[in-house]
Amino acid sequence: MQKGNPWKVWMKFFFAVYILFVIKVIIFKYPIEQLRAIADTWQRSVILEGLGTANFTPFKTIKMYIVYAHKLNSVENLAGNILVFMPLGFLIPFVSEEVRSFPAVMLNAFVFVLGIEMFQLFSAFGAFDVDDIMLNCLGAAMGYGCYKAAYLVWCRQRAGALAGEMECIVERGAKVSGVNEVR
Repeated sequence: MQKGNPWKVWMKFFFAVYILFVIKVIIFKYPIEQLRAIADTWQRSVILEGLGTANFTPFKTIKMYIVYAHKLNSVENLAGNILVFMPLGFLIPFVSEEVRSFPAVMLNAFVFVLGIEMFQLFSAFGAFDVDDIMLNCLGAAMGYGCYKAAYLVWCRQRAGALAGEMECIVERGAKVSGVNEVR
């Protein structure tokens, strides 16, 4: 049986904890008693009410937050929608070798975010907002940018370390063989 890379195992663990954290913070943000009360009222009218309060107009909520920035907690809402999903874009490429390209990461982020928003739409455990989808996906894209930057730094460090090792091997080989290197 092949043992997994401990670093990769930890990344998968952090990813699972992150996903549970997102679900808790976004979907199950209310106390359990309030969630039970919401679930007890689930009927067809609740779904229709969710459709009535949903925002399907792009930039509607974002514009509202900008216009009423002095009255609302705009910065917290806008930044929060972005920051909460940055780890998603950063972690997906680490946990899945098949999902390392930008389009693949964004597709996975979009499906995850859309799933959350659809759940909110039909469950009354929140409100569907197309702007949330855009902001969450922007956060995932920014997280992917951080992943790529970290990956490039790691590759450069690794290449430098390998070059240093090769230089050391060449020097040792020259000393052993008695060849003097001319510089």
